[in-house]
Amino acid sequence: MDIAKKIESLRQELSQHNYNYYVLDTPEISDYEFDIKLKELQELEAKHPEFFDANSPTVRVGGMVSKNFETIAHEHRMYSLDNSYSKEDLEDWEKRIQRILGDVEVAFTCELKYDGASISLTYEDGVLEKAVTRGDGFQGDNVTNNIRTIRSVPLKLKGSFPQKFDIRGEIVLPLEGFAKMNQERLEAGEEAYMNPRNTASGSLKLQDSAEVAKRPLECLLYNITGENLGISSQFESLQKAKEWGFKVPEVAKLCKTTAEVMDFVNYWDVHRHELPYEIDGVVVKVNSFQHQDELGYTAKAPRWAMAYKFKAEQVSTTLESITYQVGRTGAITPVANLKPVLLAGTTVKRASLHNADQIEKLDVREGDEVFVEKGGEIIPKIVGIDFTKRALDAEPHHYIENCPECGTELIRNEGEAQHYCPNTYGCPPQITGRIQHFISRKAMDIEGLGGETVELLFKEGLINNYADLYTLKKEDVIPLERMAEKSADNLIQGVEKSKEIPFERVLFALGIRFVGETVAKKLAKEYKSIEALMNASVEELVQVDEIGIRIAESVVDFFQNEKNLTIVSRLKEYGVQLEISADKLENITDKFKGITFVVSGVFEKVSRNELKKLIEDNSGKVASSISSKTTYVVAGDKMGPSKKEKAEKLGVTIISEDEFLDML
Repeated sequence: MDIAKKIESLRQELSQHNYNYYVLDTPEISDYEFDIKLKELQELEAKHPEFFDANSPTVRVGGMVSKNFETIAHEHRMYSLDNSYSKEDLEDWEKRIQRILGDVEVAFTCELKYDGASISLTYEDGVLEKAVTRGDGFQGDNVTNNIRTIRSVPLKLKGSFPQKFDIRGEIVLPLEGFAKMNQERLEAGEEAYMNPRNTASGSLKLQDSAEVAKRPLECLLYNITGENLGISSQFESLQKAKEWGFKVPEVAKLCKTTAEVMDFVNYWDVHRHELPYEIDGVVVKVNSFQHQDELGYTAKAPRWAMAYKFKAEQVSTTLESITYQVGRTGAITPVANLKPVLLAGTTVKRASLHNADQIEKLDVREGDEVFVEKGGEIIPKIVGIDFTKRALDAEPHHYIENCPECGTELIRNEGEAQHYCPNTYGCPPQITGRIQHFISRKAMDIEGLGGETVELLFKEGLINNYADLYTLKKEDVIPLERMAEKSADNLIQGVEKSKEIPFERVLFALGIRFVGETVAKKLAKEYKSIEALMNASVEELVQVDEIGIRIAESVVDFFQNEKNLTIVSRLKEYGVQLEISADKLENITDKFKGITFVVSGVFEKVSRNELKKLIEDNSGKVASSISSKTTYVVAGDKMGPSKKEKAEKLGVTIISEDEFLDML
């Protein structure tokens, strides 16, 4: 056999053994035999570099070193999930689904909610192209070299598959492997890792992929995303993923009713500790992809999926003191400083007390023994007090009257739960908080500049607002603590590059109260430039879809402040994008202004998402369900009969895909 054939034969054989061992859990040869064959392949590849293949089984042992992880935008956004904690929550969710879909039969796929680090894998022509962390959902870090070392991630797919797709999953560290890792660390005199989830997440960003290869990580897949997949449902997608060589746990179940869903939830709430890895709940998804398309997304989560979280773990510990934090909007948050306690795998030292009403309701006092839970298993919160252990001389807690940072007397607006420091432009945490928001990923995304550097720049008197960032020079920042020449270059270049960020993200970055990402997009689309928005009145603003009186007043107040006007004027002078670019404007018209569409069914000439974009680009509104406010229903193939009936009953005009395109 010639060398090329020998190498290819070994690669195929070892890939199959990898699959048998790590995916099917049915090894056919011993570890020793596998290692001998792998060593033989490594030696052959070393002698014959002309036959290099990035997908060879030898890459599983790692060896690539990454100093920096490139940030990559997700082609398809990675959404987070809405949470539920009871049967009633699930039933309410099902009612919302039925309101949108009409009177159709809806089935659900139930899967386990793995507790690890989310990952998106992209395959083209059956080969792993890249692996990107979730990041902020819009973009993440390229960790492909590290992911290639995980044996349950196929480098080449089996059978017949789409030309290109993303598959999402969770990188987990099984409990047995985690215990073994910690035992080895303790024997080496090193500190043990705290929990599998954080260790799995940290593993993805190790610089040496050979170190990642030593860790017994697994990748459990749960979602396929892309165009023209040839798959009609979530349950079918799981079956297909298994056929292509992915590790997909067998426990997923197709359910027809909420009662069946709850049976699945209750079973795994009891039996979750029998699994080889940690889970923190169950994910319930509408099974039909067509139904998923019709349901769409909110600003943060798919309407067609819901996470059912198991009851949070609870512990008790001593509340040692209550301190206060000041946010970028001046909002005051009381913080409980706790005697450190282990909760759901992490050491908890602090918990939020939310506001003055919460402190009064709980009657929480310094020195109390308190019960702590993790809300949604993420943010610790105090949920009660053990009054049997309260000291007789414990004093009621009095909420502060002055800002802990600048001493200004606090205010509390009528109808609001939080106290605020009104010293907007003189209170240090508000100043630095606004700048930190401005540079954040979803806003200006300024690389080379983090929260600590902002604090340092402010402390040294180099910046006092976010417009000052654009006047920084390399010689200003080099003398700063821990600032080398390369870091200084990156910071200045990052600030310069931020001038390319589009208007809607700049608008979000300004930090106008109540103007989040979604509202910023709506306002940018409606007004198209900062000047037009500045001149808008409260009455005009509330006419914009989904802009209420509170948002409108906040926008007007922001632009009535002279300091804000000066900062915005400076941003414009420095070249920041304060209007929609000319090429974007070309695709935007007012053709559908004031017109509300509901899109239903399957379409031939454009995809559902393209159709929705065409509506929004032409100033129309896309609603999720038919109501008396709906102007047109764009009906495709397989539109539900109940939707048709509702449209007819309300006198809403139903148009075809072709009729809609003619309207354009």
